[in-house]
Amino acid sequence: MTAQVDYLVVVFTATSGASGELLGSDEKELVQLVWQLVDVKNKKLGRVNELLIKPDLSDLTEEKEEEDVVEERVEEENGSGADSVSTAASLEAALNEFHLQMTNEVNSAGAGTSVCLCTDGQLHIRQVIHPEAASKNILVPDCFYSFFDLRKEFKMHFPTSDLKALNVHIMAESLSIPVDVPPMWDPSATLDPSAILPAEVAVQHVQTMASIVLALLSEPFCHTFSNSEKVSEKFESGTCSKMEKVCDNTVIRARGLPWQSSDQDIARFFRGLNIAKGGAALCLNAQGRRNGEALVRFVSEEHRDLALQRHKHHMGNRYIEVYKATGEDFLKIAGGTSNEVAMFLSREDQIIVRMRGLPFSATHEQVLAFFSPGDGLKEMCPVSGGKDGILFVHYPDGRPTGDAFVLFACEEHAQCALRKHKEILGRRYIELFKSTAAEVQQVLNRYSSAPLIPVAPAPLVSVLPTVSLLPPPGGVRDCLRLRGLPYTASIEDILTFLGEFTHDIRPHGVHMVLNQQGRPSGDCFIQMTSAERAVQASQRLHKHVMTSQRGANSRYVEVFPCSAEEMGLVLMGGSLSHTHTHTHTRSRSGTGLSPPPCLSPPSYSFTPVPPVLPTEAAAALYPPIGQVLLTPRPLPPGHAYYPGAAQLYMNYTAYYPSPPGSPTTVGFYPSPSSISSPGGLVRMPGLTYNSNGVKDLINAVQGYQYAPEDALMHAHGPVHAHDPTRTLLTQPKEWVCI
Repeated sequence: MTAQVDYLVVVFTATSGASGELLGSDEKELVQLVWQLVDVKNKKLGRVNELLIKPDLSDLTEEKEEEDVVEERVEEENGSGADSVSTAASLEAALNEFHLQMTNEVNSAGAGTSVCLCTDGQLHIRQVIHPEAASKNILVPDCFYSFFDLRKEFKMHFPTSDLKALNVHIMAESLSIPVDVPPMWDPSATLDPSAILPAEVAVQHVQTMASIVLALLSEPFCHTFSNSEKVSEKFESGTCSKMEKVCDNTVIRARGLPWQSSDQDIARFFRGLNIAKGGAALCLNAQGRRNGEALVRFVSEEHRDLALQRHKHHMGNRYIEVYKATGEDFLKIAGGTSNEVAMFLSREDQIIVRMRGLPFSATHEQVLAFFSPGDGLKEMCPVSGGKDGILFVHYPDGRPTGDAFVLFACEEHAQCALRKHKEILGRRYIELFKSTAAEVQQVLNRYSSAPLIPVAPAPLVSVLPTVSLLPPPGGVRDCLRLRGLPYTASIEDILTFLGEFTHDIRPHGVHMVLNQQGRPSGDCFIQMTSAERAVQASQRLHKHVMTSQRGANSRYVEVFPCSAEEMGLVLMGGSLSHTHTHTHTRSRSGTGLSPPPCLSPPSYSFTPVPPVLPTEAAAALYPPIGQVLLTPRPLPPGHAYYPGAAQLYMNYTAYYPSPPGSPTTVGFYPSPSSISSPGGLVRMPGLTYNSNGVKDLINAVQGYQYAPEDALMHAHGPVHAHDPTRTLLTQPKEWVCI
């Protein structure tokens, strides 16, 4: 409104719960509605009207016919002091009665036709009437969509006053208005937030507000009531650019939403508060499904603060949690830069339906035919705009994802389309969901930014020299590779399978290989005392059957001789074809060797990353590459169980060997000794979040030579130098210094 209104209706509401600044925060029902008409031009006051609403109780036994009647009562039967008192059986009847009485009184006055409500603050309209009406699916009369906030009108003439601290008493005192009434209800004066406001206080409150309005209309203020507060009647969908600035004080996060809820359901939950255009964004999980959360952007901080008061209010049978969020959070979900999406969403008053599970070969014609009425069906759900109303989702290389969004002109057509949920298109059933503009942006952003093939990580220590990791041909083949073991096979089963060759196994020379899930991979490496015995074992045991004591299954096992370098390569994640194990003179290109996926020869290019450690520190910490990767740490001379030539390996990236095993004649592991020689860096990916940190790593490498103080967990924090069991790390760990 730009011109002065003819009439103001001063309104006050009371619920069966909290009042004051907590009004409406507990979802209690409206029980009292008091109002008085103010003639702005003639500066006259009408009569005080009070309307009492019966609570909606399920155990009422009165006849429904009698409850629907609005009864008039005389003033003497009620001590509130109102000139007219009425009783309504429901909120809907009360709102209609209020609108009828207000219209009749304005028409009888005959001084004009324009009328607007006036309240003490925002809560009576935004937090009481509209939320309850929305939860009960009640149509609110048009007069409740605009109102004047008396506090803001008063602040125009008293700019130094604190808007949040204002109340009727302060305004009346500032305007020198005598108030011969008891102190107004102060919610801070009681410890019970559910205390009910006395009926007579509401009437006195309205009378004081009417006096304040007359004082503002009179000299010296001569105030004009022209710019009223507006309540949005409908949520407007729209798009949001990632370059747009979103204030942090206008965004909230709603949690606990039903999975089938839409942006309109969110707008209904926050009815009475003005949500920005396109300001309701449903969040999706990693699988592209809704996770029960949404980010909502309001037009101002004031509306955001009112939304926070609806924490744990109910949407159906579920309570919704409401928290503060940031503008960055909102842009991550709702922001987008695609021109195709902007064109698709530029059509206003459209209902969006998401299709999921489409055949990859689906076309626009097939989608249009899917929504066309079948034989004998009268329901119509035409797609708005034909082919232009269909948006397929693609990967960056153009491959379809199986998702699409379809526009419908009205709610009726959209509901008809949703009834085709799980009908067949081609050979697949199609899932249909009501969607939002923000969800369209979110799905498009996710698929357009996700890499098609995971990029291999760059080397951890970028200062290490680049050398070929392939083992040189012609090495001593003093190891055995067993392939095709039963998955239940144990070290004892392997020793039984080897028979007489068990005595030729080096101490701690049995290495079971596990996959990335920690389960047996069917492979095993065994270090033998000599190359001759390794060849004899492979010739005699190749494709013999191994039986597991822990399971009834038995399998034939392939046995190949291999070198320690080849064993190290496989344990670090490379691949080794058995053709190479039988051919000594083949060229490097025909061996079937491939390097580990994380540390590769120069022919593999990766995106450079900054070094983890400074060059000087890395040079002092790490030995040459050959010592780090393909040779074990030298052992002190004379050690009883670790001869200097023993080749002991830990897994690097693709496989996870178990702790080394030995023949049963070795009954214990010697305690680790102090080693001054340089060590190696071993990667152990896939550690669980609930692991015991360094303790688990020490148990995993039991049997290898390492110093406990050298155990290094590389992630987001250090391990105590003198107590390896003390760590502050909370993320999965991958690296340990051996």
